[in-house]
Amino acid sequence: MLVKEEKAKYDMEYAKAKLKRIPLDVQKEKYEEIKAAADAAGEKVNTYIKKAIDERMERDGGQDKTQE
Repeated sequence: MLVKEEKAKYDMEYAKAKLKRIPLDVQKEKYEEIKAAADAAGEKVNTYIKKAIDERMERDGGQDKTQE
């Protein structure tokens, strides 16, 4: 049990130090479209959205790709 608790603590500390949350509100119908597209690609919705952002930034001459 201790290992699990230590891992959870590490994960929380890592997230606070290295990650930035971006809230995203979409209509339920739009979410279902995104979810279906992600499922068809064999990806999670979060991964699908991150890749879409990376592709757009690359196409528009944006900066470095994000890391998952």
